Amino acid sequence: MKKEYFVYLLKCADDTLYCGFTNNLEERVKSHNFSEKGAKYTKTRRPVSLYYSEKFDNKSEALKRECAIKKLSRIEKLKLKV
Repeated sequence: MKKEYFVYLLKCADDTLYCGFTNNLEERVKSHNFSEKGAKYTKTRRPVSLYYSEKFDNKSEALKRECAIKKLSRIEKLKLKV
């Protein structure tokens, strides 16, 4: 079975954005909200909600896209939402 990877943007309770990547989007968003395994950044900004995501066939492409999104301005990131 082929693995899928996701790059995602979360909108935090304080209206900031967080970008990350994962191979299980639903579980990762849950962990940001409820688990100690969530990112340090989001632990103090809960609840978070999924704002945007993209799916990739390989980890390398997902990581490249994550890096590119992190370089965008906030306004550019907010434009990603369809």
